Amino acid sequence: MTPTEPSAAEMRHLERAVELAEEALWAGDEPFGSVLVGADGQVLAEDRNRVRTLADRTRHPEFELVRWATTHLTERERAAATVYTSGEHCPMCSAAHGWAGLGRIVYAHSAAQLGEWLAELGVEPSPVRCLAIQDVVPGLPVQGPVLDLAERLRELHRHFRQLPREGDAGT
Repeated sequence: MTPTEPSAAEMRHLERAVELAEEALWAGDEPFGSVLVGADGQVLAEDRNRVRTLADRTRHPEFELVRWATTHLTERERAAATVYTSGEHCPMCSAAHGWAGLGRIVYAHSAAQLGEWLAELGVEPSPVRCLAIQDVVPGLPVQGPVLDLAERLRELHRHFRQLPREGDAGT
C-alpha cells in the first residue's frame, strides 16, 4: 500500500467524497461517499452510502455511480471518467466498475485499512472477503490511500460503530 499525494483538483473531489461520507453517517448509514468526474474535470454524479436507510446491502455509492454512468454516459466517456471515493471499492463495486468500463479510481482509505480499523473496534468480519480493486479488475488505474484523509475517515467509522442500533436498549 503506497500512499498517494493527489493534485489540488483531485483533493477537492476527495474532500467532497468525505463530505458525502459524513452525510451518510448523519443519516444513519456507514460513512462512504463517491464522486464521478468526467475527463474535463466536471462532476457528473455523486452519492453516499444508503445501505441502512434503504435496507439494501447493494446501495453502495460506488455501485450507484456505475448505475448512473451506464445510463448517462457513452462507453468512451465512462472510460475517461474518474471515481473519487472515500474508501476503496469492495469486490461487488469493483466488479461493477470493471463491467461498466469506468476509468481510474482514487480512494482516501484502503479496504485493508478499513479492515484493521474495524478489527480494532471488535466488529465482526464481513461475509465477503476484502480484496484490493486490482485483484478484481486487473490493470485498472487506481490511486490511494491518501493519508491526509484516512485518519478523518477512521474517526467517522469509529463514530458509526458507536451509534445506537435498532433493537439496542433505549432505541
